[in-house]
Amino acid sequence: MSTRLWSVMGNSQRLDGGAMFGNVPRAMWSQWIAPDEQHRIPLACRALLARDLAGRNVLFETGIGAFFPPRLRERFGVVEERHVLLDSLAEAGLGHEDIDVVVLSHLHFDHAGGLLAPWAEGEPPRLLFPRARFLVGAAHWTRAKHPHPRDRASFIPELADLLEQSGRLELVDGPYSASLGTAVRFHFSDGHTPGLMLAEILGPEGRGGVLFCADLIPGRPWVHLPVTMGYDRSPELLIDEKRRLLDELRGRGVRLFFTHDPDCALAGVACDDKGRFGPVDERPRLDGLPLAA
Repeated sequence: MSTRLWSVMGNSQRLDGGAMFGNVPRAMWSQWIAPDEQHRIPLACRALLARDLAGRNVLFETGIGAFFPPRLRERFGVVEERHVLLDSLAEAGLGHEDIDVVVLSHLHFDHAGGLLAPWAEGEPPRLLFPRARFLVGAAHWTRAKHPHPRDRASFIPELADLLEQSGRLELVDGPYSASLGTAVRFHFSDGHTPGLMLAEILGPEGRGGVLFCADLIPGRPWVHLPVTMGYDRSPELLIDEKRRLLDELRGRGVRLFFTHDPDCALAGVACDDKGRFGPVDERPRLDGLPLAA
C-alpha cells in the first residue's frame, strides 16, 4: 500500500489579527483574512494524518483540542466546546487509539493541546492516544521544560510530565527518527520558538513530498518572506530560515501543509521573477490523497 494523506480539522480559533501578522499594516492583512468586530481573524488548527507511512498511522500535531476550562477557552478564542479532532479522525476511519505515532512540531498549546482529553470539572489533565509514540525535537523539549517568560503562557504546565510518564516520548535530535526511519526528514528552525521541528514526508527520491509547516509558515499569506507573526521569537531569523527552506523545497517540488490557514490545507511553492515566493495549486482539504499525487 502507498501512503495516503488526510487533512484533519481540530478546534478552530479566533485570534487578534495584528498579533498574527506582526508588523504588516492592518490595511494589508485585513484584505488577506477579514477580521471580526474584535479585530480577530479565523484560524484553523489542522492536523495531517498519514496512513501507511513506514507501516504506521501517523498524526502530525493535534491542534488546540478542548482541554481549556470555559474561562480560558473564551480568552484564547477557541470556538467549539467539543474535541473536534476526535470527530475528524472518526470521519477518516480512525480513533485516537489507532494512531501509532504523533509528531509534534512544538508544544505550544494550539499545536499540542489536542493530546489531552476534553476538560471536565474536577478532573486532572489526561493523555489520549494510548498506543502512540510522541515525537518532539530535543532542543525544543529543553525550551518546554524551562520556558522563557516571553512564551511561558503558550505551554501547558502538566503536558511535559504526562509525556515523560507515558514511557512513549521520543526526542529527535537529527534529520531522522527511530520511529519513522527515512520516511520522514526533519528540519529545525529557531525563529518562532527554539527547536521548532518541521516534518517532511519524503516523496520518491526526495521529490514531491509534503512539509508540515507548523508556525514557520502558518498559512498562505506567510509564504511571502517579510510576513511574520508578533508571536515569533526572532522575526529576522525566521525570514532567513524561511528563505533557505523555500528555495530548497521548490527545487524538489515539495508541497506545503498549513495548520492555521482557514481555507487551504496544501499548496505548492512558486517564485516570481522578483524573487517573491507564493502558493500555487491550492487544495482546501485532503481526503486520502496519495503522497505521490
